[in-house]
Amino acid sequence: MSDQASYPSRDRRDPRRDDRGPRVHGVAASFRRPADVFKAAERIRDLGWTRWDVHTPYPIHGLDAAMGLPRSPIPRLTLLGGLVGFVAGGLLTWYTNSYDYPLIVGGKPFWSVVYPFPVLYECTILFAAFGTFFGQFIFNRLPQHHHPLFELPQFARVTDDAFMVVLEAGDPRFSSPEAARDLLHSLGGHDITLVRD
Repeated sequence: MSDQASYPSRDRRDPRRDDRGPRVHGVAASFRRPADVFKAAERIRDLGWTRWDVHTPYPIHGLDAAMGLPRSPIPRLTLLGGLVGFVAGGLLTWYTNSYDYPLIVGGKPFWSVVYPFPVLYECTILFAAFGTFFGQFIFNRLPQHHHPLFELPQFARVTDDAFMVVLEAGDPRFSSPEAARDLLHSLGGHDITLVRD
């Protein structure tokens, strides 16, 4: 057996690493108008990129579809939390009124769905809020105290009047920083910057 068959090729390099310093996170480009970043997002989606993001100072209607993002799973977690809260409130009122301390008040039954309705309602709302809150933390990968983009001077403008597209080096289509830079330039991006971890 030859040495070439037993060892991986040395010509294939990880595009996230180079000899000049820390690992490459990606390439970022600024855009001046919402229409420009919207068109760039559609083009990047059509090219098959999967690990990239758009940063804007305010929500842009239809940008999720332009990026090809699926529907958020957060509403499902909110519904699940609400159902769990309703059942938990029902079990709580049943246990306390029918099992733990059965007491007839005003000739009412030990338990029915009518009189504990405030408890059921409040538990439903509380657990739905928990599902939403913790779902946001999980799916948004929070808390995230540091991100490589925070080091870019032009990223501060994203909270005011600029728009930014970031192509991440972890994407299978990321062959080199130069190729990503050329793509962003062809889409109308300016202030194109290499982002390092």
